Amino acid sequence: MTQMVVSPKIRGFICTNAHPEGCYKNIEKQVDFVKSQFPGVKPGGTALIIGSSTGYGLASRIVLGAGYGAHTMGVFYERVPDDTKTGSAGYYNSEAFHRIMGSMGITAESINGDAFSNEIKEQVVASLKASNRKLDWVIYSLASPRRTHPLTGITHQSVLKPVGEDYFCKTVDLNTEKVQGVTIKPASDKEIFDTIKVMGGEDWELWMDYLREQDVLNPEVKTIAYSYIGPKVTWEIYHQGTIGKAKDDLDQKARIINQKLSKSLGGNAWVSVNKAVVTQASAAIPVVPLYISLLFKIMEEKGIQEGCIEQITRLFKTQFGGKSKPQVDELGRIRMDDWEMREDVQKDVINLWPQINTENMKSISDYEGFKKGFRNLFGFEVDGVDYNQPVEVNRLIP
Repeated sequence: MTQMVVSPKIRGFICTNAHPEGCYKNIEKQVDFVKSQFPGVKPGGTALIIGSSTGYGLASRIVLGAGYGAHTMGVFYERVPDDTKTGSAGYYNSEAFHRIMGSMGITAESINGDAFSNEIKEQVVASLKASNRKLDWVIYSLASPRRTHPLTGITHQSVLKPVGEDYFCKTVDLNTEKVQGVTIKPASDKEIFDTIKVMGGEDWELWMDYLREQDVLNPEVKTIAYSYIGPKVTWEIYHQGTIGKAKDDLDQKARIINQKLSKSLGGNAWVSVNKAVVTQASAAIPVVPLYISLLFKIMEEKGIQEGCIEQITRLFKTQFGGKSKPQVDELGRIRMDDWEMREDVQKDVINLWPQINTENMKSISDYEGFKKGFRNLFGFEVDGVDYNQPVEVNRLIP
């Protein structure tokens, strides 16, 4: 047993440690919310969540487990704690999820490793066959900066860059908390290609093909991958940049996967376009932290602000709560960013964007809320946790 006082080690958008009890409280709160939205749950079904330890993937695991009573298989790549250092936040999130599901009588299992690899895909299938389970849900929510291709062995690195020409934007330096301009050079053809290889839909298709070939998918299986488009103020770096190219590929792969599943199993594949939320990935993208800070204040004032757990709860309740199929846009995507992209919300963002500067940032935006949300990701500044007390850090997933 290793106990220590854990203080945050944060610089900019990087946090190198996590607080296990803070992470537990985060998961407990989210589970309680889901239980309030899905009363009287009876265990049923099996769900695979690829990228299950943080963000929308974690929220999906909580909704499917605590809300649907599903046996969840979580795949993630997280740092395990030892006697000298903490584990990663995603590891502690997963450990907390297992403990809480166990107290509810709901089963769960996790595999910690590189989800892009053939080895992890094979482990998932072997576990499913050993327990005589087949999948009703497959959630694809990977967010990684790099991918080693399982067939070529080449490691591809993604970049956050515009396409075609320089991009000058307003952003906030998370270290100095100053609003400033930054110019980002455009991506090369290789950088665009590599970003698509990492963040596009190829790996999702490989997963679904392998699961189907191994006969571990139930009839009418549903699979969802998550995406983001955002407003015009972020398009040059996001929607029209390298990430946007990757998300276009994800849309294309969704149509291909949907055709395969529909033909063989009567199943379906969707991309769900979600709203902007605080994640370690979003904090690293120029423009986005400043935009999120404005957006959150506006949506809070209108009573429509959602975090990951609220968003995914609404996704499952409104799009999969009945027998009808989900409502989709002209490209076949579920649009859970509908509240973010509401005309009145974006009009307010556009009106405030030219005004925001270092002096007024904290008054006209929810920058303090953004900072707290970022720290919450790692279990810090969570209500109900005494950070002066030592905690057990070497916690093991059951």
